[in-house]
Amino acid sequence: MKKIEFSKEAKATIVSSIRGYFETELDQPIGALPAEFLLDFFAEEIGAHYYNQGLRDAHAALLRKMEDLAEDIYLMERDEKSKTVGQ
Repeated sequence: MKKIEFSKEAKATIVSSIRGYFETELDQPIGALPAEFLLDFFAEEIGAHYYNQGLRDAHAALLRKMEDLAEDIYLMERDEKSKTVGQ
């Protein structure tokens, strides 16, 4: 799997959230660099789990849509009347 990477803007937003969490919930300030390292650690160690769950969710959604489409196609079918030639 390809390494999970964030844009500069996304990374800055996430780092800000991590810092806010540490400050608010843990009463422990954390610097920007340690917060980036923590983000990188989580992306490397557990990112694949979230990514894979996202893929499973997308797959399930696609299957539901395919079932809906199959139902729609079935409903569009027309009755086939038996006609014999020459009657």
